[in-house]
Amino acid sequence: MLDSDDKVLYVGKAKNLKNRLNSYFTGSKDPKTAHLVSKINDIQITITRSEVEALLLEFQLIRQLKPRYNILFRDDKSYPYILLTTQDQFPQLTFYRGTAQGAGDYYGPYPSTNSVRESLELLHRTFQLRQCDMSYFKSRTRPCLQYQLKRCTAPCVGLIDARTYARDVYSVQMFLIGKTQEVIQQLLDKMDHASQSQDYEQAARIRDQIAALRAVQKQQIIFDQGATVNLDILGVAHIGRNACVHILSIRNGRMLGSRQYFPESDLILNSDKEAILQNFILQHYAQLPSGNLLPSEILTPVKLQNAEDISVALKHFANRSVKILHSVRGDRSRWLQMAQASADGALSSRMETDAQIEHQLKALSQVLKCENVIKRIECFDVSHTQGNATIASCVVFDNCGPLKSDYRRFKIKTAAAGDDYAALEEALKRHFVRVQEEGLEVPDLLLIDGGKGQLSRAEKVCKELALEGVKILGIAKGPSRKPGLEKLFLAPHAQEISLAADNYALHLLQRVRDEAHRFAITGHRKQRAKKQIHSVLEDIPGVGAARRRELLRQFGGLAEVQCATVDELAAVPGISGVLAQRIYDALNGS
Repeated sequence: MLDSDDKVLYVGKAKNLKNRLNSYFTGSKDPKTAHLVSKINDIQITITRSEVEALLLEFQLIRQLKPRYNILFRDDKSYPYILLTTQDQFPQLTFYRGTAQGAGDYYGPYPSTNSVRESLELLHRTFQLRQCDMSYFKSRTRPCLQYQLKRCTAPCVGLIDARTYARDVYSVQMFLIGKTQEVIQQLLDKMDHASQSQDYEQAARIRDQIAALRAVQKQQIIFDQGATVNLDILGVAHIGRNACVHILSIRNGRMLGSRQYFPESDLILNSDKEAILQNFILQHYAQLPSGNLLPSEILTPVKLQNAEDISVALKHFANRSVKILHSVRGDRSRWLQMAQASADGALSSRMETDAQIEHQLKALSQVLKCENVIKRIECFDVSHTQGNATIASCVVFDNCGPLKSDYRRFKIKTAAAGDDYAALEEALKRHFVRVQEEGLEVPDLLLIDGGKGQLSRAEKVCKELALEGVKILGIAKGPSRKPGLEKLFLAPHAQEISLAADNYALHLLQRVRDEAHRFAITGHRKQRAKKQIHSVLEDIPGVGAARRRELLRQFGGLAEVQCATVDELAAVPGISGVLAQRIYDALNGS
């Protein structure tokens, strides 16, 4: 269904097209559906050969076009994985977040980053696989700190042979697919063999590995010691225009954790639990890589009429059979009840939070004497360390809370170091010029973390860009910087507003301000850390990673490279006379 601008409003499938379309254009409809129908200008139809093809096409179009009136599941976070780079001779074991498409073995997705980092902490202490990336690994000439902490066996400098390292890699793989007991048994055999060979240091090391693995076994929630099937159990709750899907992940009888997803759609009111689950299953599993931790069974609290077609469609994504079951007994029935109770609780909590935010927005609208209730707040903050690595942030709140997909960071380019006013002005200009050029939503309230000086710069930008209907408010910390003592300045004329410490409007402003500060300082720290590890050699044209590595290896460090003559630099393999002169000039300011 398309509007007058040929923008897709809704994508759907139907076995009986006539009946499906009649449902939109006949009979009484709720306001949301009526609003959709009023915008329809054209309907395009694609005929497929089977129900499975229709499911796949519907999913691909929804993912690509993101129509306003389709159910979309978003949580503003990518999935965390454990990545083992098995394509390398000495594989790296590390945390990975994002789309799992590169080379290597991906284990996950895990429900939370904490569960991933806890597993990695154990594995690095136990099996001591390398954590560094390949460029760092190849440039090492002596063991790093991780070796001293006994969290790496230093394969970069040959302190462990490939065969022994491969055995540790295999143990890690077995652990990650849930075969912890088999790993422990193998380690027991190796410990006995080392002890009989009087290699007591190796036996002690293996003993510590076994103790660590047994400790993590005790910490895991175990449902069934004999379970071997990988399961995902879904719960779904739906009240009015709100819905939640809770996913509980069980692998080899152990619970990895759980996670909630809240769908977005203007037509969620007309959906039922079956439609919500169908959309969730296709969207969730289509973006996961096929691997050891994908489920072989999915349990649902309601029966899906086209479960077999969905299973066939999932096979296109997972490259393996995935069963969708509803009628189950025993442990599976109890797990379903647990997931359903979690979904109900999460939705209730979400609705209470939304109601609180709406109440706060109404209170803030009354304080600022707005004609309409504020629906969108954008807050800006600036962070730096003595003028270095200056970052400005923009966070967005609406009537559902933080809208993280609209968050933005700005690397300050033109403002002088330490000039917070100019940095704020630059960020505001860049942001609102983009908003106007792309026709994006303008905030009802522009919140500035700062006092009268920052407020005047924000007023200046809004006046230059002719932004109308935007309230501008500055929030400055009081002399003691204690919460509740903030000073509020409303444009124009920087009118000061006083609010009690327990005022709902102030609580919302504090929350938005704190989120902007967190987002800004996080970006600043990343930028500062990047600059601290940046080498001046990286800025010299023609000096790539291999040549930098060779220069540092030949001279022992950057200071020695700076002291070298042109002839000495040209003697390094891969460095020509012209490049040696360029390096010398760059390092000596010529």
